[in-house]
Amino acid sequence: MYSHMMVGSNDIERSKKFYDATFQAFGGREGMVDPKGRLLYMHNGGMFLVTPPIDGEPATSGNGMTIGFAMSPDEANAWHAAGVEAGGTAIEDPPGIREGNGMKMYLAYLRDPDGNKLCALSRVED
Repeated sequence: MYSHMMVGSNDIERSKKFYDATFQAFGGREGMVDPKGRLLYMHNGGMFLVTPPIDGEPATSGNGMTIGFAMSPDEANAWHAAGVEAGGTAIEDPPGIREGNGMKMYLAYLRDPDGNKLCALSRVED
């Protein structure tokens, strides 16, 4: 069902630095800038875009929204470290295993430089 995800940014160059670092940390490629000035990332069949808002208003983060990326625990650690180094903010608990509702997951959380909440997730099998 997932086709793509798009977030707004007030500074595309700053966002490119952040997302290039985080996506490359888990095997993705550097983003491409399309003719409309949007960043485009493609990896494992998914597409992620970063854009200045079309309505010309400032970009704001979605309250209650989280964007999740599937990856291994080692990739999640690299992603988290790269994100903090590239201007993101570590949030929630430190990267690690969380258990609940009969599930065990490895999670790492960041906010990008525009405040969007991101999560690296790996399902852990017993």
